[in-house]
Amino acid sequence: MKEEVRHFESELAIIGSGIAGFAASIFALKRGIKTAQIGNTGAVAYTTGYLDLLGKIGGSTEIITDPWKGLEQLQKNQPDHPLSRIPIDDIRAGFDQFTDFLNQAGIGYSAPLDHNLTALTPVGTLKPTLCVPATMEPGIRALSDKTPCIIIDFKGLKGFSGRQVVANLKENWPGLTTKRIHFPEMEKGEVYPEVMARALEVPATREKLAKLLKNGAEDALIIGLPAVLGMHNPDLVRADLEKLTGLKIFEIPTMPPSVPGIRLREMFEQVFPHEGLTLIPQQKVETLSFDDKGATLYLKDNYGPITIHAKSVLLATGRFLSGGLEAHITGITETLLDLPVTQPKNRTDWYQDKYTDSRGHALHKAGIEVDELFRPLGQNGKPYNKRLFAAGIILAHQDWIRARSGAGIAIATAYKAVETIHNYISEHSSAKE
Repeated sequence: MKEEVRHFESELAIIGSGIAGFAASIFALKRGIKTAQIGNTGAVAYTTGYLDLLGKIGGSTEIITDPWKGLEQLQKNQPDHPLSRIPIDDIRAGFDQFTDFLNQAGIGYSAPLDHNLTALTPVGTLKPTLCVPATMEPGIRALSDKTPCIIIDFKGLKGFSGRQVVANLKENWPGLTTKRIHFPEMEKGEVYPEVMARALEVPATREKLAKLLKNGAEDALIIGLPAVLGMHNPDLVRADLEKLTGLKIFEIPTMPPSVPGIRLREMFEQVFPHEGLTLIPQQKVETLSFDDKGATLYLKDNYGPITIHAKSVLLATGRFLSGGLEAHITGITETLLDLPVTQPKNRTDWYQDKYTDSRGHALHKAGIEVDELFRPLGQNGKPYNKRLFAAGIILAHQDWIRARSGAGIAIATAYKAVETIHNYISEHSSAKE
């Protein structure tokens, strides 16, 4: 029996379900672009929930406190960097629109300010970031004010240790202590952040946990917990626990995959269809082709084959973890269209001899090239196709891990790419009229 092909028409097809892909969908919806988004699992579940803009530049060990001034320096020193090719006002607008959408969709986030926040990592070290979930914001203030605090962790939970957090922060936070307790009704064996988060959406579980927290808080004024405060209503869960305990509470990210990242992914998957976006999650585009009328994407899911016809396409497939790039013995390749990848000439040059070399590793700057309109370049150095655009960490000339700039690159390049896509669609629609 021949399978029926489902067909969708759109003005923009976004390939990718990481921060860049989701940000692009937000910006496209805001501009009224009829959009379809397709993506495999993506790397959102591996994020801490923090939205970094710029924390370091080059091989410097100096932490940047003002990322906006840091961008000015980056644009002078690294003109090929993706963030150097976007006006700073556009980067601000992208962060404003992205965080506004998150707040309206039900996950509170701090607004982007003129300075970086000093946030806690899962192991208790500190990192600069621009925006954080509202559930984590009280911890940043408590650290700054040195508020007496207790870090609570749970027996059977791996990837988060209150003792480790305290050991790494004791010099910066003298009033910090820790205690380990059982999670309600999970007293035996391992416990997992995602399961705990979903359990805390039940009021009865919150009441049981609140009693345990009150007994363990001692002289603390604020409680730090691993990020498990609900999956779909984290701000409500935190507020309820604060009411039940009479104490301020905040979250600390756990090792990935983490609840804050899963929250974002599930929120996008729930909200986007209601906003009119065609969302096909957890699937991979098998082929992408272009003709004079547009682009055609082909994929399959459990119900059979799907085709999408779009006027434009945004490639936001990420790097190695998300499958946008693949590393082979002979070199690094782009996986969907075999676009040329900027990379070291020899595989032996991918890494420095020392893992902690301050210069970083050349492999981490590999990626595809784009023109001033964020259109990927083909083998001839010209745009691969006038309808194809790209955004996110698949772009070359940036080491987002060392620069603490992953979300910044994703959001800013998605904003700029969608702006050029909107102009392209508008111009060609006007020409037909």
